[in-house]
Amino acid sequence: MDSKSSTIKYTPMRSTGNHSASSSSNRSSRTGCKSQSRRGHSQTRSWRRKQKKRRQKRLTILAMCLVFVLVAIFFLIGFPKGKNTPLSALEHHPETSLMTEKPEIKVDLLTINKYSRPGIKRTEPVRDIVIHWTANPGTTAAQNRSYFESLKDTHITSASAHFVVGMDGEIVQCIPTNEIAYAANNRNGDTISIECCVPDKKGAFNQATYDSCVKLTSYLLGKYNLSDDAVIRHHDVTGKDCPKYYVKHPDAWKKMKADIKNYRHTYGTLTEITAVSKDSKQ
Repeated sequence: MDSKSSTIKYTPMRSTGNHSASSSSNRSSRTGCKSQSRRGHSQTRSWRRKQKKRRQKRLTILAMCLVFVLVAIFFLIGFPKGKNTPLSALEHHPETSLMTEKPEIKVDLLTINKYSRPGIKRTEPVRDIVIHWTANPGTTAAQNRSYFESLKDTHITSASAHFVVGMDGEIVQCIPTNEIAYAANNRNGDTISIECCVPDKKGAFNQATYDSCVKLTSYLLGKYNLSDDAVIRHHDVTGKDCPKYYVKHPDAWKKMKADIKNYRHTYGTLTEITAVSKDSKQ
């Protein structure tokens, strides 16, 4: 065999492209897996968000139900008793009243007579507490009570009041609160009157008289379940300068009403109305 015929010529094989296609297929497969994985994670996050929203919604509904139950229990049981109770609570509980402690009162009732204590039982509910001045500077509560008592003999006029507050702060009761007094003219039938002693013609109450009048008025407002505004002057009924100082000085009257309100809301207790509100003998 000659050298030419014995030499084998090597011709490299051409790629058919199968390897490239296989690699491309693998890459596509891996990309598809990643895409599916991302879609799976996205769906999981979406599901978790929905679950979270459902839990929040359930918690919100539960909280609202709890608040509703607490409010219902609050109104069924009633408002708690205690100091600084808002008077607006009475709008929901008309069977309760904001009561302050009864001040010390000396009961010295007038003799029944047609000039100062007619003995006429009240037929209307009490609507206002009326504040007066005695117009007798320097006199005591006992002296003014004696003046009312003397009218049964002198017959010079008809006059009286349920209470007289002295310059030492003493309180004398002249007429039971379930009877009318001759003090507020056409409002005798639905008011309780308080006469206050004064040291001079100016008519301003001294501190002891002022304090006792505030306490007595506050107590009566509670006893008859009246609002803070149910305190008036004799002047507001007839136009008379009574109580003189508090007619001449409207700001002083506003302050007195504010002091009565503050005292009541500071020391008052929301209390169930009992038979005392229906007018006891005193």
